Amino acid sequence: MKGRGHDVAALVLRATLGPMLFAHGWNKVAGPGGLKGTTGWFEALGLKPAEVHARMAAGTEMAAGVGIALGAAGPLPAAAAVGLMTVAARTDHRGKGFFVFKGGWEYAGVVGGAAVALAALGNGRYSLDGLLRRQRAGAGPALLAAGVGTATAAALLAVCYRPANRPDETDTDQ
Repeated sequence: MKGRGHDVAALVLRATLGPMLFAHGWNKVAGPGGLKGTTGWFEALGLKPAEVHARMAAGTEMAAGVGIALGAAGPLPAAAAVGLMTVAARTDHRGKGFFVFKGGWEYAGVVGGAAVALAALGNGRYSLDGLLRRQRAGAGPALLAAGVGTATAAALLAVCYRPANRPDETDTDQ
């Protein structure tokens, strides 16, 4: 049987990760530049059609943030977070190294890892899932969050990622 420490750990992780994801999504809509600025950014990244992706990313971040914060429908919000971070790592952070202060994938990796850890931990007793007695925890939910998140990101990228210069292309005209 899991103790209170487990439930408190899940609550702290949810209270940290959920609002942060929501804030990032809200910033895409209402931050400096608003949705128009986010659309321009996504266009520059090569996500087509950029307006659809800007709205989809903002909505998914906000919905996943609320789901994680409330502890609802675990591990699906964690899978959404993994998908978001996989796309971010591939489109915006690729080729920039590890550290986020250099544009690297550090942030995306930590958020994705925390989401998978939460799926493994479960939402705990102090959550909507706990209140409804719908607890899912362990390796299965963690693998589901990681797998579904990564697979949906890969599908989205295969269909919609069309950068002007692919980050992995090298200049052969030298």
